[in-house]
Amino acid sequence: METALHRELKTLYAVPGARVEATVGRYRIDVQTPELLIEIQHASLAALRGKLTDLLADHDVLVVKPIVRLRQLCVYDRRGGRLVRRRQSPSRGEPLDLFDELVYLRNIFPHPRLSIEMLLVDVEEDRSPHTRRRRWFNRSKYQVDEQRLLEVGDAHRLSTPGDLRAFVEGFCRSARLPQRFDTKQLAQSLERPRWIAQKVAYCLRHMGVATALVRRKGGWLYEWCVSAAPTARRRRRSAA
Repeated sequence: METALHRELKTLYAVPGARVEATVGRYRIDVQTPELLIEIQHASLAALRGKLTDLLADHDVLVVKPIVRLRQLCVYDRRGGRLVRRRQSPSRGEPLDLFDELVYLRNIFPHPRLSIEMLLVDVEEDRSPHTRRRRWFNRSKYQVDEQRLLEVGDAHRLSTPGDLRAFVEGFCRSARLPQRFDTKQLAQSLERPRWIAQKVAYCLRHMGVATALVRRKGGWLYEWCVSAAPTARRRRRSAA
């Protein structure tokens, strides 16, 4: 079921002259403009791999990946019932969460016809107790009934290896990464746990941004690729 959040983001990206829910070949496209096809993907990017492979043969494609920065929770006693409580979720999304999904496109990006845009959003989310039997891996007592857009934050668009390098270096807080680095240095520079740095480095390696030189006791030593000169574009959008 399509959420209000998805509809609102389609409106946000539907410039004058665009078609919403357009049909291109055997696929439904969220937004089709005269220049490109836009897919807004809340779920895993893994689900888009086959679709992207087909579309990129003939079309320029922009994949928009919303990351929830803040989540306002509205809990109801049942779906469509009485509001029980409202609170702000303690979880916070951040731009580097994009790498949780980029790993699924490691064999597709970079591509001359593909751009990926990370979009920070604040949402209001309606929840109610589960009405169906939960699976063993789902420990949540509640189901998500609806999501609505509250605010749009920063957007980062990635089209080239240089964009991806600049995206990473833009979040290096404590020290600039040297030409050669390992995941320990990357974690220290990002001020994030090493397992996050390892996921970032994995994407950099497979997307032609960094080269793995040698495996040492502490892990791989990486070197920035000469072709990945930083060119990232950072912009801020406002909700329509």
